[in-house]
This record gives sequence, structure tokens and C-alpha cells, in this order.
Amino acid sequence: MQQILILGGGAAGLAAALAAAQTAEGRAHITVLDKNAKMGKKLLATGNGRCNLDNRDITPERYFTSSPKALRRLLSAVDEAAPLAWFENLGLYPRTDEAGRVYPYSNQAADVLALLEHHLSRLGVEVRTGCTVQTLSQSRGGYTVQIETEAGRETLRADAVICAMGGDAGPQFGTDGFGTRFAAQCGGRMAPLYPCLTALQCAHPRKPLAGIRAKGCASLLDGADGRVLARETGEVQFTEYGLSGICIMQLSGLLAPGRGPKRPVVALDLFPALSETELAALFAQRVGLLGSEAAEFWLGLLPAKLGRALWADAGLPENARALPASAWPKLAATAKCWRFEGLTPCGWKQAQTTGGGLLLDEVEDDFQFKGCPGLYFVGETLDCAGSCGGYNLHWAFGSGIIAGRAAAKFRKKKK
Repeated sequence: MQQILILGGGAAGLAAALAAAQTAEGRAHITVLDKNAKMGKKLLATGNGRCNLDNRDITPERYFTSSPKALRRLLSAVDEAAPLAWFENLGLYPRTDEAGRVYPYSNQAADVLALLEHHLSRLGVEVRTGCTVQTLSQSRGGYTVQIETEAGRETLRADAVICAMGGDAGPQFGTDGFGTRFAAQCGGRMAPLYPCLTALQCAHPRKPLAGIRAKGCASLLDGADGRVLARETGEVQFTEYGLSGICIMQLSGLLAPGRGPKRPVVALDLFPALSETELAALFAQRVGLLGSEAAEFWLGLLPAKLGRALWADAGLPENARALPASAWPKLAATAKCWRFEGLTPCGWKQAQTTGGGLLLDEVEDDFQFKGCPGLYFVGETLDCAGSCGGYNLHWAFGSGIIAGRAAAKFRKKKK
């Protein structure tokens, strides 16, 4: 009987195991190996525990990679695999919000995991937890995997292996970067890893603003020439170390080593619906309507602390009535382009996913590693990181489904 090993019990690994079992129809023994005591630990945390498992608007532009041409090829294959329809055929009933984000109707990530576990059990897939993969090597007619368990070291043999061990993001969920390290050991070309979808640290954070949230437009600039590289609209959260919020996390995906700007700058527009001229006129009008103190000036516009910080950064004195008319365009310019410099992504623990990884050109359309028949890399191990909103799980589930189906058919191809 064909032996298929799935390394990793996260989103991509579980999808790969189930798709392989569905395709093999009892003609293969499929085993999932996971380091944690229970599978799907990171999956349970997605979407704040609600599992944002897909998005209705999947496009290559929503992904970060060094190989855009290869991404279009592989993403087309993932879309054709239709992971959402696959889930619906398993019995999942989805709901879609106004932004196109797809969730289980129950809004419970635990239900998605339970659904996968139910079908894995029904189809006889073996699940082994508490297993740490030590080595993986080619052997005659297949692969040999050495694992470490509480009982000691054990050697397993497989005809096909699907590496779904993630990247470096979220070490608290049991990820240790083995997948990307192994891909490099196999001779795979790698894009440098970096924390993706994470908050940003600033050289000079505004610590008194920690905890304050404000809606606006955040732009990523190249500090060397002032070019606008990307814009994201949404809620910005000020922290003790810098900036956070979904729109900031989206921008972090563009800070890939060697591809991102050398001097990244985030510029906040706290009044995106108004032009600079309109905002200056609004500010000038408010002086006669409210008191002369800066704190009173911001009533109904911004939180007091945020308004005072903006006022100070514009270099204005405390008394509003003493200001000349030229002050309002200056304040409007600051409010429309409030710069935060010296940016670096926060570490792996805060990152939602891993940027970089095995180059997409290194795998076939079925995610088989070129030159190694029967070895597949899927999910976060690859140089493909999606934006917030279900894009990463679309990639993880889809690549897992494709590789699982291919692995189940692999032995048939050899005969």
C-alpha cells in the first residue's frame, strides 16, 4: 500500500491529508505528523478565533512574492481547486461579510478544525501528535523521515511526502521554521524570510498615544525619493513601540529584504475625505465656534491626546486664537501627511504569516518540488504571503488540496 506522510497539522497539512485520502479511496496509508499535542493550533487563532478561511476577491495583487509570474500560474491552479467549494462539499456552510471575507456561519474556527478532523477520521487517516521531524532524506524508491517522540527516535518511510510545516511566524503555535530550512537543504532557491502582516516599530514612537485608535489612510513612502508605494485605508492603532492595525499590517508585507524601500516611511492621513484646502478651511472655522485651547479645538474631530500630539508636531502654540491665518494650512498639511520614520517590522511572534521562503519557480503546478518526484511543499513554506482577509488560508488550503491529490496519484504515475 502506498505510504504518504504529511509533515505538519496546520491548515495546508490537514487539507493535503484529507484531499489525499479522498483521492486514494483506501489505496494509500496517510499519516499526519504534528509537533504539537493537538493539530490546528494556529488555525484556531485565525480571524480572531472565527477562521477567516477565504475571500471572494482573490487576485495576485493581494499577495506578496518575489516571483509574480510564478504566482499567477500557481494561484490559478489554487483557484481551480476551489477550496471554498471543497469545504462546502464537506458540510461547511459559509457566510461572507461586506468586505468579501468568508467565515464559517458559526463564526467558530474550532468548527472548521472539527469538520476536518471528522472527515480525516472517517477516511482512516492516521494522526500522530507530539512528533518533531528531525531529518528527511531521499531513499531508494521514496523518502525516509526521522522523527522524535516521547518514546524516542523513530524512522518512517514514505512514497510521497508533503511538507506543510509553515514558516517562522507564530512560534507560540509550534512553528519552528523546519519547512523552509529543509527546502534550502534540498537545494531550493530561497527568498529571504521576514515577518509579514505585523505591526511596525518606529524610531521615535509616540508612547503617550498608546492604545488610541483612529480611522484614516496610511501610505507607505520610499523615504529616499518620496514615492508612494502603497495606500491602505482603515483603523490605525498607536502603540508604545509604533503603529499597528490591519492597514499597517498590510503595508508591512512590502518591507521584504532586498525588495522593500531602504528608508520606509508611513504617512498618515487622518482626514482622507477632505482635501488639504478643505481641511484648512474647516480648522479656521472652528476657532470661532470653540474655545481657544487646543484640546477644545479637537472636540468631535479626534481624541484629545491625538489632537494635541498633531498640534505639537505642526509646531503650533497652545492658544488657538493667537494663531495667524497661515497656521491652518500648516496644521492641515500635518494632519494629511503625518510622517512616522525609522520603521522596522515587529518580530515573528506578532507576525501573522511568513514573507519569503522557497521560490515559487521551484515547484510544479501541483506543488511538487522540481527534481524530487513525490516531494511537495505547500502553504507558508513557499514565497507567497497574502494580505489580511482570508488570502493566506485560501493559499494554504488550496495548495494543500492540490498536493494531496497529486501525492495520492503519484504511485499510479510510476507504474
